[in-house]
Amino acid sequence: MATVAHCLFCFDVLSAGLEKREHLTLPQVEDLWSRYQTRTEQGAQGDPTLEEPDHQGDDQDLEDGEDPLSPSDHDLEESSSDEEGLAASVASPPSTLRLPTISHLQAPSPASASTSSIPSSVSDSSSRFSSADPASKTSSSTSIFSFGRRSKQPSPARREQYPLFVTWNTISTRGHKSLRGCIGTFEAQELSSGLENYALTAAFDDTRFSPIRSVELPTLANHITLLHTFTPCAHPLDWSLGTHGLRISFTYHGRRYGATYLPDVAVEQGWSKEETIVSLMRKAGWTGRSRDWSTVGDLKAVRYEGKGEGCRWSTYRDWRDWVNNLEGEGVDKR
Repeated sequence: MATVAHCLFCFDVLSAGLEKREHLTLPQVEDLWSRYQTRTEQGAQGDPTLEEPDHQGDDQDLEDGEDPLSPSDHDLEESSSDEEGLAASVASPPSTLRLPTISHLQAPSPASASTSSIPSSVSDSSSRFSSADPASKTSSSTSIFSFGRRSKQPSPARREQYPLFVTWNTISTRGHKSLRGCIGTFEAQELSSGLENYALTAAFDDTRFSPIRSVELPTLANHITLLHTFTPCAHPLDWSLGTHGLRISFTYHGRRYGATYLPDVAVEQGWSKEETIVSLMRKAGWTGRSRDWSTVGDLKAVRYEGKGEGCRWSTYRDWRDWVNNLEGEGVDKR
């Protein structure tokens, strides 16, 4: 499932895009993170060869107290056609959102809806940080990128495909977490390309927020959720709090709507199952009375599971500085 290395890879993709440099590949990040952990354990046992970088100022926040996850006109709505990509709230949800079908995360807005739907693939604003040549995403002219090439064939785990969500949060100096961007897909993705694409899409193309800027990097935390075990619910309450994420769809005023919450949202918000359903329906665009939620036409739900992993910028920065030191010292990274 999701690992810290997946989060580090997303951080490297984002920071490399903002800094106009090549990012490491996912296999390289996994290998280097494993070595870093080993060195860190040795250092904790008194190994004098390991020195940890000091980043006392990394966790300063840009601005304290404002939660960007407020209701927005840029939430998602669904039509009957299928496409990929959906913004999912991980903090307090917006009051409206627009629908996906049960096979994909996002569908384009119907003619009568807002035109601010999130694109189904990496848009121009995020793809400008990606190479036009797919092969170039796994290559670099610098020697540090040669590490990990000894693995001629990817492991089975690296070939696995998952539906996934990439979430960016900001952490204030008081430890307050605010959503900064979250986009994912219910279509299975090869992890390397899927994480790369959605790390950028969540950072730059979540229409509820402005694109992430380089000055914000020290305040960021990344969270990856890999989804599995999708099961149609027998009824809208046929799921378990803290275990399942939920995706709903329903008919309202002659149109189909829908929305999703990841598995941790309801528990974080302290909601009951009914409160979660009502919140999801409001997120999708329903404006009826809360007690009437069960009377809405053709309300369907699909439950799914997903274990997430996260890390903060300070963890990425310490690890990346260690990697850069390997390069500077001419250490054989193979």
